[in-house]
Parts: sequence; structure tokens; C-alpha cells
Amino acid sequence: MEAARSELLGKTDVKKALIQLSIPATFAMIVTALYNLVDTIFVGRGAGDIAIGALSIANPVQMIVMAFGLMIGIGSSSIFSRAYGRNDKEVMRRSVNTAILMGVVLSVLIAVVGMIFLDEMLYFFGATEGNIHFAHDYLFYILIGLIPFSLSVIFNNLARAEGRAKIAMISMVIGAGVNIILDPIFIFDWGLNLGVKGAAIATIIAKTASFIYVFAASLSKKSKLQINLKKIHEVDFKMVGEISAIGFPSFIRNALAAILVILINNLIKKYVPDSPEIYISIFGVINRLIMFLWLPGFGLVQGLQPIVGYNFGAKLYQRLYDVIHYTKKLMIIYFIAVFAIALVFAKQLFLLFSEEQNPIFMTQGPLALRIVSIGFLLVSYQIILSSVYQAMGYPVRAFLVAMSRQFILFIPLVFIFTNIWGIDGIWYTFVASDLIAGFVSFIVYKYEMKDLAKKIQPMPTFVN
Repeated sequence: MEAARSELLGKTDVKKALIQLSIPATFAMIVTALYNLVDTIFVGRGAGDIAIGALSIANPVQMIVMAFGLMIGIGSSSIFSRAYGRNDKEVMRRSVNTAILMGVVLSVLIAVVGMIFLDEMLYFFGATEGNIHFAHDYLFYILIGLIPFSLSVIFNNLARAEGRAKIAMISMVIGAGVNIILDPIFIFDWGLNLGVKGAAIATIIAKTASFIYVFAASLSKKSKLQINLKKIHEVDFKMVGEISAIGFPSFIRNALAAILVILINNLIKKYVPDSPEIYISIFGVINRLIMFLWLPGFGLVQGLQPIVGYNFGAKLYQRLYDVIHYTKKLMIIYFIAVFAIALVFAKQLFLLFSEEQNPIFMTQGPLALRIVSIGFLLVSYQIILSSVYQAMGYPVRAFLVAMSRQFILFIPLVFIFTNIWGIDGIWYTFVASDLIAGFVSFIVYKYEMKDLAKKIQPMPTFVN
């Protein structure tokens, strides 16, 4: 089994290896994206348009937990992949144990702080008197289930790092499937009639089921994660820093996304003081739709990362060059298609979320989605660069790429644009930051590929 995985990562044709690893991850991402979409649709249809905005207000906590989970998962996976490439089993084992400890400790800390300051936190996130009760009901139950939530993210990354992409896929499918089945039962009046509480409880149960599966698979003899329950307490505290440094760009990207949600919710309150709830709901729907449309693309780079980590560790630079270049072409094609879907079917997508068909929701929502989608055209370069840098163990470079769009560009631009165009300035900011960051990432990508080509003999012909 180990020889087969090494063969896949280090010898199999890179296009075939990428597709083999990416299909399970992409399928899992599609299912997860569908869950996020369906979850919001059920809430909108079961509890009303305003309840969707409440999910947007509670969402930063989930995004921060996801950020920590991805930081730990990607950081430990990078260490694991490189150790796997050089057959260092001790480092492989310690990376997994350390990741588990980090996930549990951080989840407990976030849950305790969140419970103590729940309402204060929600008002800070942008809640109003009209929607805080929905947000409170939802987030209270989410906080209870943070440990399985974060650990499922960590172990899915580790499973992919050892070449078991199907395990990660099945885990995510289980979680999404359980959630989709339980949501209507828990939310609607023909079932338990729990409203947004039901959505949160269904999410907790689903994340727990997902974690139980992937953890059980990681304990099997087929796994190379080196988990020994008798030695699970043996961690490497020095490795905490390395895991954090490598995964920090992913943390920053997702944590900044949470900060941006908070910022945008509060800007909406400022620029639409009379009816902020419906615009917060519009923003919540756009966020979910972006996730639904983008996540399959992230499945592709998740398949890319273990190949990059292994071949970089093994110094197989020709394979490294080929797989990055091939992934770039696929990503560009995918995001052009995503742009077209958002542009043409914006109104139909918004119709999925509402039975009330509020006129503001149904006119301003599709318009905002069409504006935001323009930025999709160049985003692939930024995603690839950040993922490749992480897999190679270059945290500073990955950090700078992640920061370019969501911090360096977005935050100053959103204040400038909203001051000029009001609420529409938020949507224009998405476009401007995506296009500028994408263009800069294209320039850096071109430079890095030329630099990588110098390590290969004979030198390949570079293609933009």
C-alpha cells in the first residue's frame, strides 16, 4: 500500500495523479458546497429572509474555527507529506499527534469565550434587534460542537496528505448528507419545528458523524498516519510553531474572511439604517453562493498539494512544474465557467432562497451577485500560488498572497468605495480587490514558474 501511494505521488503521470487525487476532493467539495447552499435555502424558506442574515452574523465564528482547523490541517499535512517523501515515520507520527492536541485546545478556548460573551459578540458582528434572536439561537448550539468540527477538518487534510483522498471525500459526504437529511426534519413545522436552532443542531450532528468516520479510518492498519492511542499524548511542542507558520496563510485567509463579514455587516448597518436586515441577508446569500461556486475549484488544489509536497521533498522538479502548470489551466477554465453561471443565472439562484420574494431581496441580490462575479476571472492564480507555497513549506510567501486580496486591498477599498457609492461600493470592492490581486498573482506565478524551470534539464518551454 505504501509503495502504491509513493508510486502515485512520485511516478504516476502527473495529470493522472492530479485527477485521481482531485476527483474525490472535488466531489466532496461539491457535496459540502451543496450542503451549505441547501442549509441556507432551508433556513430561508423555513424561517424567512431575515433568518438568512442571522446565519451571516453567526458565520464568523464558524469561519474562525474553520480557519484554525485548516491552519493545523494544512500545516501538519505539509510536514507529514515531506516526511512521507523521505520515509521519516517518527516525524509523521509526531505531526499527527501535535495536530490533534492543537485542534482540541483551540476549539475548547473558542467555545468557552463564545459562550461567555455570546450576545456582545453577535452585536459586534453586526446583529440588529431584528435578527439577533435568530443569530443567538444558531450560534449557541454551534459552539457546543466545535471539537468534532475542527478535528474533522484536520483529519481530512491529513488523509489527503497520505494519499487517501477517498477517505476525506467519504467523510465530507457523510457530514453533508446527514446535514441535508436532518435540516428539513429539524427546521420545518411538519418536523420538529426548531427553526434556526434545528439548523445548528443538524450541523453539529453531521460534523460529529464526519469526524467519527475519518478518525476511525485513520486508526486502521491501512493508514500511514501512525496514530497510536496509547501514545496520543506524545506531542512535539516545537512542531506547534512549524505547523502554525506553514498553515498561517490559510488561517489568515479564512480569519480575514470572517473579519470582512463582520466589517461588511456593520457597513450595511451604517449605509442602510432603516432596513439593514434584508441587505445583510443579501450579503449572506452571496457569501453562500460564492462558496458553492468556488469550492469545487478548491478541491482541485487539494488534490494538487500532496503531489507538490511529495515531489518538492523528493526534488522531482519536472513533475512539480508539470502538475502546477496543468492545474493552472484547469483552474482558469473552471472559474470562467463559474463567472458565466453567476452572470446568467443570478436571479434564478436567488429565487431558491425565498418564498416571500421581498422586492429588495429579489432585485438588489441578483444585481450584486453579477457585479461580484466579475472578479472570478483572475482568482485562480491567487488560489494556486497560495496552495503551492503552503505545500512547499514557504509560509511567508503564502501569507503575502493570502493577505493581498482580503486585507491589503479589500479593507481600504471598501471604505473608499462605500463613501462614494454607498451600499453598492461593497460589491464594487469585491471586483476591484479580486482583479488587482489576481493580476499581481499572475505576475508572481509567471516568475516562480520560470525560476522552477531553471532547475530542470532540459529547460521546458514556458507557457503563460
